[in-house]
Amino acid sequence: MDIIILTGMSGAGKSQAAAYFEDHGYFCIDNLPPVLMPSIVESFASVKDDGSAPIDKLCLVVDVRSRSYLKGFDAALAQLDDMNCTYRIVFLEASDNVLVSRYRQTRRTHPLTAELSLVDAIASERKMLHGIRGRATNVIDTTMTSISAFRKELRVVLEEGESQEISVYVESFGYMYGLSNDSDDVIDVRFLPNPFWVKDLQMLSGLDDPIGNYLMGFPETVEFLEKVKDLLEFMIPFYIRGGKTRLNIGVGCTGGRHRSVFIAEQIGKITRELGYRTTVNHRDIDRDPRYAK
Repeated sequence: MDIIILTGMSGAGKSQAAAYFEDHGYFCIDNLPPVLMPSIVESFASVKDDGSAPIDKLCLVVDVRSRSYLKGFDAALAQLDDMNCTYRIVFLEASDNVLVSRYRQTRRTHPLTAELSLVDAIASERKMLHGIRGRATNVIDTTMTSISAFRKELRVVLEEGESQEISVYVESFGYMYGLSNDSDDVIDVRFLPNPFWVKDLQMLSGLDDPIGNYLMGFPETVEFLEKVKDLLEFMIPFYIRGGKTRLNIGVGCTGGRHRSVFIAEQIGKITRELGYRTTVNHRDIDRDPRYAK
């Protein structure tokens, strides 16, 4: 049985994610107390008396609406492990400012605001979910994620369940907007010449050929990519040996529009050539480059 445990911050997109998984054949149960997870899984995995096939795709949504029942999360996972169940924990998060803005725009009520202000409720929720986040197999930050990019990330989650091979997720970002939160390895390419300072290139992005031609005109770019290929070729098999099924690589430059985008695309090509399923995303490519320094 393919089991997804969907959790995370209220307002980070769990409803949209659950709908996406449901559209892809998963039986979704919302607001499930963790203590009930083992019995639910056991029930759905068994063959029914009427001869109907067991459900083989299950999405369980767990969050702070369970309140005190969240304390049973670790014990529930231990039972699933004893049952030899394979599961993935998908944790959705977003920045405090974005969560506050979403609640104010939708006028929805946060599960904890009966006792706390919205800001304090979000802080309390983050603290309550800290341990669960630490056990997550997939962390998706929806702070600056468009709907299409969000669905792309969820598609990656589904593809991981279809294969035991490792998948590689490469994300470019701008340091001026914060680190890529879910990166196993972060590559800083700010040492490369910045196309932003070339007037004819300023408003282009790393997806445009002139940016690539400019950067590849410097020997340090060529040598750097060769060294990155050697590193990935050496490193990824050891990640696989350790049981890792997804490798997240963050590539950062100042504004996340030129250097990091081009290098992320090149790393994506490298990992595909090495035979690994790869997804490339550009978090900050649509930010206004005139604010880059």
